[in-house]
Amino acid sequence: MAEFLTDITTIRERARQEIDKGPVTDAYGADLARVIQVLNEALATEIVCTLRYKRHYYTATGLYAEPVAAEFLEHAGDEQAHADKLAERIVQLGGEPDFNPDTLTRRAHAEYDESLDLIEMIKEDLVAERVAITSYTEIAQWLGAGDPTTRRVFEDLLAQEEDHADDLRALLERLPGSATP
Repeated sequence: MAEFLTDITTIRERARQEIDKGPVTDAYGADLARVIQVLNEALATEIVCTLRYKRHYYTATGLYAEPVAAEFLEHAGDEQAHADKLAERIVQLGGEPDFNPDTLTRRAHAEYDESLDLIEMIKEDLVAERVAITSYTEIAQWLGAGDPTTRRVFEDLLAQEEDHADDLRALLERLPGSATP
């Protein structure tokens, strides 16, 4: 275990010397460029998920569409909030959030979906949530102690994605004619 730096004078001198780095100090233990790249991939994922949920919200039809569409809209709002958190963290780390629509789907972990069948919409959203859960779990583990703040961002998103997956699974269980994927 590394020894704790107790010399506050040295800490203050270092803080002044690299003031332009904002919150990124010598204590930062991750590969900053790679972390920003991973954050941008997660940002793309959240934007694609927002768009998919919005499409599903507006195109959901049928006898059971109203409560399912309400869930889609709620999830779209959550995914947009996730995108905002990721963009904020990218900027904190000195990076630039990549909102380029030309490359969005290539950078995203989840896929966009144009299903018109209500059950297929739910299944595709559940698949995307499961992809995010796996990706964010791996990212949080990869970050470890190297960037605890970004790790916590992913852990928070992970908890919400797990909640979304549980909501979608419950919807599938309640809808007639749907088999668990």
